[in-house]
Amino acid sequence: MDLTLPHLAAVSLKRRPEPDENRAFPFSVPVVNALTSLDLSAPVTFFVGENGSGKSTLLEGIAAAAHLPTVGAEDVTRDETLAQQRSLAAVFRLGWAHRTHRGFFLRAEDFFGFTRRLGQMRAGFLGDIERLEEEYRDRSAYAKGLAQGPARTSLAEMEQRYGVDLDANSHGQSFLKLFQARFIPGGLYVLDEPEAPLSPQSQLGLILMLNEMVNENAQFIIATHSPLLLAFPGATIYSFDETPIAAVKYEALDHVTLTRDFLNHPERFLRQLR
Repeated sequence: MDLTLPHLAAVSLKRRPEPDENRAFPFSVPVVNALTSLDLSAPVTFFVGENGSGKSTLLEGIAAAAHLPTVGAEDVTRDETLAQQRSLAAVFRLGWAHRTHRGFFLRAEDFFGFTRRLGQMRAGFLGDIERLEEEYRDRSAYAKGLAQGPARTSLAEMEQRYGVDLDANSHGQSFLKLFQARFIPGGLYVLDEPEAPLSPQSQLGLILMLNEMVNENAQFIIATHSPLLLAFPGATIYSFDETPIAAVKYEALDHVTLTRDFLNHPERFLRQLR
């Protein structure tokens, strides 16, 4: 696999938080408070750790600092749930090997807001076409076509990119369709738990997409719990269960060893539930 140079090489603090900031979220999170500089020079970097460890907080701060567009109901700059992460982004210094304006930020829970927004846009285009059909009822077909042209073009482009109805698919299928539509070469993609709606088979499909896009000079920073995704060849894995954040080997991850032990001897674990 050809591991190309990344776009975002590192994240560090351009100033230490003030004492009053340290007492408030997100600076009160131990791994955030202890951060000095984090190497992101691998084409794929994973953040792994227990819930509440700070991996999503740091990921969201990076996305805000990079001014990435959001796949969700709200943009990073307006999302009220990311206000504190924007304060974290304000003290970040991003070290770019090559500045890219391609890519996006995605939290798994925001995907459903995105599909709702697409549905609303589609309904709006169809409503415009129907309204103009009635308004131009007594006009020539040419005049009617000119009037409906922008709405029909926008609808066709949206359906070509995302399909007729993302909600008509399973959550996993819709997720993969979104990635197929939005992954482009040379982009920076910051993803928070993308495995959430994906079956193991679909996670393998996502790994294949990551591999294809890395070979097209794309970069991924991903927070995940998935032992499957974490096995991506050549990836850097940071554990947020350590303070400060530390790089770990795949084989040493608790997520991996626990999953392997359970699959090899499920009866040992299930016996404890009786």
